Amino acid sequence: MPEFAPSRRQALHLAALAAPFLAASPGRAAGFPDRPVRLIIPWAAGGSTDAQMRTMCEIAARHLGQPIVIENRPGARGTFAASILHTQAKPDGYTIGQIHQGVLSHPFMTRSATWDSLNDFTYILAITGYLSGIVVRAESPVRDWPGLMAHMRANPGQVSVGTSGVGGASHLVISQLFEKEQVTYLHVPYRGVAETTTALLSGQVEAIADSSGWAPHVEAGRMRLLAVWANERPKRFPDAPSIREFGHDVGGIAPYGLAGPKGMDPEVTARLHDAFKAALFDPQHLAVLERYDMPVLYMTGEEYRAWNATRLPVERELIRRLGISFEGG
Repeated sequence: MPEFAPSRRQALHLAALAAPFLAASPGRAAGFPDRPVRLIIPWAAGGSTDAQMRTMCEIAARHLGQPIVIENRPGARGTFAASILHTQAKPDGYTIGQIHQGVLSHPFMTRSATWDSLNDFTYILAITGYLSGIVVRAESPVRDWPGLMAHMRANPGQVSVGTSGVGGASHLVISQLFEKEQVTYLHVPYRGVAETTTALLSGQVEAIADSSGWAPHVEAGRMRLLAVWANERPKRFPDAPSIREFGHDVGGIAPYGLAGPKGMDPEVTARLHDAFKAALFDPQHLAVLERYDMPVLYMTGEEYRAWNATRLPVERELIRRLGISFEGG
């Protein structure tokens, strides 16, 4: 059977038909990356996420052959990265950001339309998660978790507790715990752990419930760690009980990771995944994770998306039951 040999006119016609499809993939992998990659951290500089991400990006940049420019965008309950990926960034791989549990819960706390957490992002990989706990100043008369509960029962709705924003992981956990303990409190949201630690040290709040950016202050004797929400006591703080020791099956360490806008080229996604996976397991980065008691929670992008799919209905029901909304009402 003779081979099909198109005429010049047919060849030009076929090329014209194919051109829009070739041009429609702005994230084509050839030569990627040929300029710096922008990574959005939705927290203030100086916290544990910022330190972890900066180290990881420094290593990943060597694998990519291009710098990774970090942009701190605190506020909006840690969702600015997700918002930018959803509404502004092109799916070319040059803008990526941190995705965390608060991104999943956000759509359930607003009446206005936001993103579809499963389908509006291109998941790259899961990295690690936060050791979190509740902390008071060293001079506080509260010595332990039972003491905090007694203090809150004696002062209903008056004990101020800071977190990294409405609907964030620590806010959801602490709300569940206080509900189980049948105590009320005054919630004071901030823009990240760097701000909550400053607020506690300056006396703006009586306690903070947040990720382990407070750890250096606990070690220095400026703060007291009352309890952590993890499956076991952390190696770094063996005297700090897990909240499970008080009969609460709440918390644990949820993964966070990196994502880009919807519709990224799979080869570009793979290139980013491979560079950040290499950085994740680099000894320099593992030392940072150990410093902040952050476990390796590696998953591929597809595995991370699947984990989020199982978590979404849990988040939805929890927020509905607790009545948490950042819009009020």
